[in-house]
Amino acid sequence: MKLLLSTALLGLTISSPVVFSQDFGGVKDAADNFKQRGFSPYADRNFPSQVLWGDSHLHTTLSFDAGAFGNRLPPSEAYRFAKGEQVTSSTGVAARLSRPLDWLVVSDHSDNMGLFTRIFEGHPDILSDPEGKRIYDMIQTGGQKAVEASVELIDAFSKGEKISDALAVEPGTKAFKSTWEVIVKAADEAYEPGKFTSFIGYEWTSLNKGDNLHRVVILRDDGTVAKRIEPYTTEPPVGSRDPRDLWKWMDNYEKQTGGDVLALAHNGNLSNGVMFPVDKQFTGKKLDVEYVTERAKWEPLYEVTQIKGDGEAHPFLSPNDEFADYENWDIGNLNMSVAKKDDMLQYEYAREALKNGLKLEQRHGINPYKFGMVGSTDSHTSLATAQEDNFFGKHSGTEPGPERPEHVVAKFGDNAMYALSLIHI
Repeated sequence: MKLLLSTALLGLTISSPVVFSQDFGGVKDAADNFKQRGFSPYADRNFPSQVLWGDSHLHTTLSFDAGAFGNRLPPSEAYRFAKGEQVTSSTGVAARLSRPLDWLVVSDHSDNMGLFTRIFEGHPDILSDPEGKRIYDMIQTGGQKAVEASVELIDAFSKGEKISDALAVEPGTKAFKSTWEVIVKAADEAYEPGKFTSFIGYEWTSLNKGDNLHRVVILRDDGTVAKRIEPYTTEPPVGSRDPRDLWKWMDNYEKQTGGDVLALAHNGNLSNGVMFPVDKQFTGKKLDVEYVTERAKWEPLYEVTQIKGDGEAHPFLSPNDEFADYENWDIGNLNMSVAKKDDMLQYEYAREALKNGLKLEQRHGINPYKFGMVGSTDSHTSLATAQEDNFFGKHSGTEPGPERPEHVVAKFGDNAMYALSLIHI
């Protein structure tokens, strides 16, 4: 059939030259309509044309919340899964991707990095502390008790409330440093040039009274460079919740190591109007040339969609777009301590940020919201998959099982999040 069709088309072009000359206004004009430097459209092409698939946001057992939720898979297992190998999930379910990924970022939380290493080994400092022992026992019990322990830690963290010193792992400590080294080593060992790229990274988990300002920080370096400086955290005096201070850390990282780094913000839908400011930051500091310049430099990408909600558009902002209500999660901020109001929305969604960025460019000369967009999982299972028939949930408590749809992912006060509400594709 293909041969006959080709022959028919060939016959048409030979026997009907007048038709084509009429279409293009004459043979000479036809050549003018298809001007290019040479015959081949691919000659001198200088932009990438191969799509490489990966996940820029994945958590393993080393994240304090993922560990509490029941994740027992370390970064090395996350990379094995991403490369197409079959692994056993934390709940004992065989898991494998439909096709291997080309790259992966393991982005465990920098705050309290190493806490679950200490909990798993039953560190004496935790077991001898009443608060530490209570959390330890809840996690050892597993199931919903472990989920409650995780939510309690997340809620305290989001409110800026101090937890027991026994449960706080700070930069500079042995536990923090050794955990970072595990993450870096796993990435280095998984790297296969030309076949699979394992990026070293972490999540800077800024929360201002529950308002989400999280960023994933990705290093374009190997372990010899990445280990020179420990990840930045959000708790003062060592860390900060202000993105400006994260950008200073990133600048210092590049100057001290000669490396490269970028950050991706995510879940503006849980920020209650502080993700994409126009006039002032959540700190009250007005936006200035420094802010727009630094944000444009360090955050060239935005994670526009993930399990905790789509962040491109909202029906209140785009009433004529019938797809603007796709997988919105617009109840309130991250810990649902403050309900969502309509006047917050324009400072949360990427489509509005693109428009507001043009306004800021007119005001300051630079557009801070001129970014590319990516979609990631933010899975806390160590399994980088959100495919509908291969979806292992937000965390290990929501992995496949008969009661999964009604499983409580997290509960803050009277507000509950159910597994059914989480995005899968």
